[in-house]
Amino acid sequence: MNDLWDDLFEDAFAYRPMAPMRTDGSLTGRLPERLAALAAWTPHAAVLGAALITFMAGFTVTGNAGVLLSGLLPAVCVAMTLIRPVGAFWMSMAQVPVNVVVGGYEPWAPSVFISHLVVLFVVAARTRPRTAAWMWALTLLLGLVVEGVVTGGAGGPNTAGMTVVSAFALLLVSMVQVRREAQREVTVQRTVTAVERDRRTLLEERTTIARELHDVVAHHMSVVAIQAEAAPYRVENPPPELEQAFVTIRENAVAALTELRRVLGVVRADDYEAPDAPQPTLADLDRLLANVGDAGLVTEKAVTGAVRELPQGVELSAYRIIQEALSNSLRHAPGATARVEIGYVLGGLGLRVVNGPPTAPVKPSPGAGHGITGMRERVAMLNGEMTAEATAEGGYEVTAFIPAQRTEPGAPGAFKEQV
Repeated sequence: MNDLWDDLFEDAFAYRPMAPMRTDGSLTGRLPERLAALAAWTPHAAVLGAALITFMAGFTVTGNAGVLLSGLLPAVCVAMTLIRPVGAFWMSMAQVPVNVVVGGYEPWAPSVFISHLVVLFVVAARTRPRTAAWMWALTLLLGLVVEGVVTGGAGGPNTAGMTVVSAFALLLVSMVQVRREAQREVTVQRTVTAVERDRRTLLEERTTIARELHDVVAHHMSVVAIQAEAAPYRVENPPPELEQAFVTIRENAVAALTELRRVLGVVRADDYEAPDAPQPTLADLDRLLANVGDAGLVTEKAVTGAVRELPQGVELSAYRIIQEALSNSLRHAPGATARVEIGYVLGGLGLRVVNGPPTAPVKPSPGAGHGITGMRERVAMLNGEMTAEATAEGGYEVTAFIPAQRTEPGAPGAFKEQV
């Protein structure tokens, strides 16, 4: 009974205006903007049209004498569904005994029949299937009471007709609502799944970056520890202070290496194996271009500025960005040509990878479609900036800038990463 109270008694006459219809469907979405704005009010026009038909049905039967009860009141009930749907249902229910007692009409006169059927249909469409079931049951109960008690059984079998017709109408509305709700849930689930997939891909990209940086930093820290241990043996009769300084450097390097492996080691998968060869840098770019050339992508390279050695993290990220951009060109622009531009500037490293439009049919890509995400993560990790967008010629362009500041002012070639 709590459901009945919540659906039909709680704030029954509350103001609930009918919202305009959505116009982004397969049919309405093709209409011009002005016609689409008018089409949004189609349900309202349909309800008012039903109200007019109800009024004319009552007027045709009774004429001017009983038009207030048989025509105007049913039409008002129909129109009221636009702003107070549940209240319109109760008014439609109340008009049945009023028409019998005051007007002397049969319980379900034509105008009342049409009015109540439209009210049931509209209110059910605006609420939920459970409310439609309650309204149908109350309509059946009302018809039986009015025909059996008020008219003494002389009202005719109109309640049976109302019961059957309204049952089909409400069943149709309920099926549409259930289907619409199912589609909405599927859409929501797909959205949630897409968000979770993007989040998982983002975490995988970050894990890959962390693994690579772990290998890079661990290598440098190991070199520091080894050099600090060997340094005293390269100096004849080193002072004790120098020996102690190198011992301290080595101890700190080993401690940092231990903590680094403890923290970053958690990102390694159980089957992950550190690469035997060093992580790639921009010095290995020609080999990469040769590989993609063998795969069918003609690539041109242009380098501007004074070529210098950059921190290995910057070099690795730049290499991976170019590698991913060229892989995307192979997958999404078959037959196109690509150009790789590398600019060594005072503040860091500039990258630009651009390909032309495809000249061969584009096959469905087996990739996850999140390569851009990984590139953005690498650039963001180094406080850089990146853009990836289609070109006016139909190709695609990836540009990035990775900053690298000098470690000491005036020391040429000495740079450090911003992490």
